Amino acid sequence: MASKSTVEEIRARFDADVERFSNLESGQSATIDAPLVLELVAHAAAATNPTATRALDVGCGAGNYALKLLEVIPELSFDLLDLSAPMLNRAAKRVTAVSGRQPRTIQADIREVELGEGAYDVITAAATLHHLRTDAEWEAVFAKFHRALRPGGSLWISDLVEHSIPAIHALMRHRYGEYLQALKDASYRDHVFAYIDKEDTPRPLLFQIEMLRKVGFGEVEILHKNSTFAAFGAVK
Repeated sequence: MASKSTVEEIRARFDADVERFSNLESGQSATIDAPLVLELVAHAAAATNPTATRALDVGCGAGNYALKLLEVIPELSFDLLDLSAPMLNRAAKRVTAVSGRQPRTIQADIREVELGEGAYDVITAAATLHHLRTDAEWEAVFAKFHRALRPGGSLWISDLVEHSIPAIHALMRHRYGEYLQALKDASYRDHVFAYIDKEDTPRPLLFQIEMLRKVGFGEVEILHKNSTFAAFGAVK
């Protein structure tokens, strides 16, 4: 873990990438099926919590998930959490412009912030939890999400995942490499793999499903999986 990016290095990278992440189509093109997953997460949240009034977007970036949720649950009020102040500022402006309500912004590391108990109907976490390092951190953050949700509230995650069986992990990484090379070229593939190896520590989908159950979620659901990316969630 010592060779992985620090929180400060991750923050600096995202501080410089606001414009790219403000555009879902181009900004998240390295994420397989990003527009589909965005749609699935929003509609899953609306299906499970149609009368939701308060949501937390963890690792909100420039606000794409909050904006998509507002399309299907227009009355939502948001707390936006991110390491990057420029990302939070952009997300807050976009959410306010659409909803007419100023979101609460929290510049923090999810491992360190206190979310309280029973504060939210919906929590989303997109492309952010892969920065957790140890199994203990994963358990602590998932338990924090469970405490922060109201009874019947839901958590929806979309993220990079790895695979427990080495041969399957190699297969899926190869398939992802083919996707990246087709998207641009071999040098782009190598660039993306380099920053994943430097910055990210994803866990297998099944590890995360089991952890959600361990911390107390009663219902767990997989929405989508393609290669090294998955979307899934749980209801308290």
